[in-house]
Amino acid sequence: MQFLWKYIDELVGKGLETEIIAELLIYTSASLVPMAIPLAVLLSSIMTFGNLAEHNELLAFKTAGIPLQTIMRPIIVFSIGITLLAFLFSNHVMPFANLQMRSLLYDIQRQNPELQIKTGVFDNTLEGYSIRIEHRDPKTNLLKNIRIYDHTGKQGNTTVTLADSGYMRMTSDERNLIITLYNGYNYIEMQKDRKARRDKSYPARRDMFSEQQMIIELTDFRLQRTDQDLFKSSFHMMNLKQLRYVEDSLINQIIIHQNNLYNILQRTSYNPSRLHMKKTNEQDTLSHDGQYVKLVYDDIFNKYSREDKSYTIDNAINLVRNTMNNINNNFVTVDNFIRRLRRYQIEMHRKFTLSIACFFFFFIGAPLGAIIRKGGLGMPVVVSVIFFILYYIVSLMGEKFVRESVFSPFSGMWFSTFLLIPISFFLTYKAATDSVIMHIDTYFKFLKKFFGKNNT
Repeated sequence: MQFLWKYIDELVGKGLETEIIAELLIYTSASLVPMAIPLAVLLSSIMTFGNLAEHNELLAFKTAGIPLQTIMRPIIVFSIGITLLAFLFSNHVMPFANLQMRSLLYDIQRQNPELQIKTGVFDNTLEGYSIRIEHRDPKTNLLKNIRIYDHTGKQGNTTVTLADSGYMRMTSDERNLIITLYNGYNYIEMQKDRKARRDKSYPARRDMFSEQQMIIELTDFRLQRTDQDLFKSSFHMMNLKQLRYVEDSLINQIIIHQNNLYNILQRTSYNPSRLHMKKTNEQDTLSHDGQYVKLVYDDIFNKYSREDKSYTIDNAINLVRNTMNNINNNFVTVDNFIRRLRRYQIEMHRKFTLSIACFFFFFIGAPLGAIIRKGGLGMPVVVSVIFFILYYIVSLMGEKFVRESVFSPFSGMWFSTFLLIPISFFLTYKAATDSVIMHIDTYFKFLKKFFGKNNT
């Protein structure tokens, strides 16, 4: 629903076929599956164990000497299978679905809406035609003072149609536009009758009509499918192998730019080794005939003439300015590469984090169901949505920190998963030991007693 409301303006009023919209929704739904699976595992585990606890079936298991860990063992194996399937889906199916969805959405966005010729201006919506309409009656859609320039021959304004009035309508299959014109003229320049370029005569033909129909094929108004190679470079459309290849390429580009900057600074900046100079405790010394002599820069500079001093200062200022420009340009270039690199690294880790989250959400949902002792779609839905929203918020925060290079890709993307591990172990331990403090009814009884004492 969020996708529909976001792109509703791109879908409405373009004459799209039902199959096209259904295809777009299917690919969009497939791209949401990796995010939906963890929530589904959390909700289903809470509902399942909540029903078992609500009907005292867990109590019967424990009375028979079967601990909670043994009860959860077959479902743990099942959750591991779901985790592996979620990873395979994220690595193989989702890139294909994202590629199909993005290319189809791009084609829909580029498609022209239903034809609506503007009045008072020359409208070039129809390829090969320039149309000007003076006025349109909003009630009858009658067009007045119509002028049509036919440029399909690519010879300029050689064919012009003028009409007093007319109507426009599209055929039922929306492939052709029919223009019915009344009381007008057709002006056609006879290019073939001109004898030579030096001939300044322009033979023309004028046809008068009381009613005429023009049929224009609406090729630009059909959905044209774009080559999908245009979108394959996006990180959403890549599997793990492709993401690692792009990561290595971007890292090499960053290293190359940094080395280029270092070489430029070496060539344009002060470098004692290039002048056979060395640094002593006091000041630089310059080698002269195998012997080093002290350099006093102020004394050397004071020996220059006034013009040479001015030239030296200007040259130094320009050198510093050029160096700063090189540093700033290199910084912007490298920063753009780093931002791109972070996008691909985020996508790499996301394929693992969303899959692993399915496993740990089971260890959160199953104990919570045993503790809450409520099945159905009431309390389990509320609890699972709250946990998932918290997990999603922490994931977004970590992803944002990675994009801004505050955290490393591993720590930022795995922080939300590492947060689930202690929670899952804690809840599993409390459910296995029948901890009373985690029972929801305990808190309700405490509140009733507390408010009861205050009323008395």
